Amino acid sequence: MDEAHSTNSGPPGAAPGGRDERSGGADESLEDAFERIEAALDEGRSDLGRLGFWRVLPRIKADPALADRWADRAGRIDATAFERRVPWRFPIWLGNAALVAGVTLGAAGIVAALRSDDELVAGAGLILAAGAWSVSVHGLAHWAVGRATGIRFTSYFFRPGQFPPRPGIKTDYATYLRAEPSSRAAMHAAGAIATKLAPFVALAFAPASGAPGWAVWIVIAIGAGQIATDVLFSTKSGDWSKVARERAFGVRRVAG
Repeated sequence: MDEAHSTNSGPPGAAPGGRDERSGGADESLEDAFERIEAALDEGRSDLGRLGFWRVLPRIKADPALADRWADRAGRIDATAFERRVPWRFPIWLGNAALVAGVTLGAAGIVAALRSDDELVAGAGLILAAGAWSVSVHGLAHWAVGRATGIRFTSYFFRPGQFPPRPGIKTDYATYLRAEPSSRAAMHAAGAIATKLAPFVALAFAPASGAPGWAVWIVIAIGAGQIATDVLFSTKSGDWSKVARERAFGVRRVAG
């Protein structure tokens, strides 16, 4: 997941109060770096990784004054590149409505599991709840915690070529940069935690339902599979890697 207008003044190459905006030994100031990236965007290039955008950001994330000063500009760059590379975008209200519908579908599955005398129907309802909630609560949790901590969002999206296809939620990067590192970490963690809890919440209804053992084991497998995926992949490139990254920035801010 991906960070308003600064009131700070001073020359582009130096932060307010005399702080140097150059990264240890780097010859390129933040002003020069953003100008170079903006020029590349004007030429039609949009791979921010290749343009060095993500290597520039740590220089401002660790300092709240720099984050405030450069947030709007970084946010515009991020939004321009994202919109070029991800055409399948949807309004936040529409995405939230779809995800709430998914949560409702899962609740309907639980009702069916509790009320039906047919083991097959009860088992299917329990599995439906585990799956629907696992998919639906992720983006909603990111959105709710982000909004509560000052982070705004621009759209839901599907990334071309991603398999299996799953909805993502795009931050307004200017507000993301302005948020405290602890708030950014909490937003990233919220989606991961909600997804992992979802199948076990469904599982809690199993004793009161008529769901057979095979359905219970399928729900357990869904939950265990998600935990395993987190351990194997998310700590390296997913939500948990972002949690660790933002917590590290928080430590750097405290250390001063």
